[in-house]
Amino acid sequence: MKVLEIKNVHKIYNSSEVKVHAVNDISLDFEKGEFAAIVGPSGSGKTTLLNLIGGLDTPTSGEIMVDHTNLAELKSSALIDFRMRNIGFVFQSYNLIPVLTAKENVEFIMSLQKWKREDRDARTFELLKAVGLEDRVNSRPSKLSGGQQQRVAVARALASKPKFVLADEPTANLDSKSTETLLDIMDQLNKEEGITFIFSTHDARVVKKARRVITIEDGKVVSDERKN
Repeated sequence: MKVLEIKNVHKIYNSSEVKVHAVNDISLDFEKGEFAAIVGPSGSGKTTLLNLIGGLDTPTSGEIMVDHTNLAELKSSALIDFRMRNIGFVFQSYNLIPVLTAKENVEFIMSLQKWKREDRDARTFELLKAVGLEDRVNSRPSKLSGGQQQRVAVARALASKPKFVLADEPTANLDSKSTETLLDIMDQLNKEEGITFIFSTHDARVVKKARRVITIEDGKVVSDERKN
């Protein structure tokens, strides 16, 4: 089942009378349960593509379809609501809310979605246990290591059971041990929850773990390989 369709997408930036073709006629499909990495040199367009997929930026032309909805056709408020319900995000810099505990960070989106308290509590504890932080539910980000903060961010991204999770360089600020732990957790959650993960990464460890590797150069897909 397709969770995401990218059809002939272009993104052009105009800078000092020079057109920069950041994404150049990309078409890709992603199935439910994929664990995919988008790779390429700096400036290749992979982060721009991730931002387009997540509805954080708008394509110059082409379509990005999530659950048969064209993101470009949604008005701002509708896009925010759609993104909240369908797309999870994991950022390089964690982006946790510093005044909230691990539990409160994970349940934040569910609160916005008006989940019942008991359902919210159950889902939050289930995910914090899955990422090995059931004993840190009341800890604020400042009391957690970088690896622990990123695990909270993964739990938060999965909280509302999105169609897919976008992870932009999620291991860039982590040491080797934290990276291995985080990747194992995301791989396990991907298999257990059936939620698609799409990474933008320079990290060879992420690429090794991925079951599909899409390489982008100069805004174009130059290879798309699935591993057995």
